[in-house]
Amino acid sequence: MAKDSVANKPAPVDDEEEVTAMQVVAFKLRDEEYGVNIFHVQEIHNLVDITRVPFSASFIKGVINQRGSVMPVIDLKKRLGIEETPYSAKTRIVTVIVGDLQVGMLVDAVTEVLTIRSKLVDPKKTVSDRAMEKFLSGIGNIDGRLVTMLNLEEIVALN
Repeated sequence: MAKDSVANKPAPVDDEEEVTAMQVVAFKLRDEEYGVNIFHVQEIHNLVDITRVPFSASFIKGVINQRGSVMPVIDLKKRLGIEETPYSAKTRIVTVIVGDLQVGMLVDAVTEVLTIRSKLVDPKKTVSDRAMEKFLSGIGNIDGRLVTMLNLEEIVALN
């Protein structure tokens, strides 16, 4: 008859912590790191030619052909009021889906996919500009590394 030993028992799982963890695609805009929930990310592309669209919002860089469909591309730095920098070999278009809208976002570089426990995301806003505050959902802290979490619903909204 075998007895249960401590060595054979699985480690207890904190269900609440497991449920509240989220994966985040982290990327750079200038020298700062930002992130979006991986649930919204469809794919990541190298920079391609972007066709300008007359009379579009100032933060809309233009449109690209995405497998036969026209997809708008947002200049994320312009949308967030961050000083523009030249494109580089690391510049990427991150395709996100928000509701039924598919949008590309220009970023300086995609860094990695991170797992952040929700309790480590501080929802307090640290932005002094109330107009910009709506674009942020919190600050993630991973071993002292701060990742600004973006509110995609507001970022893709045209107002």
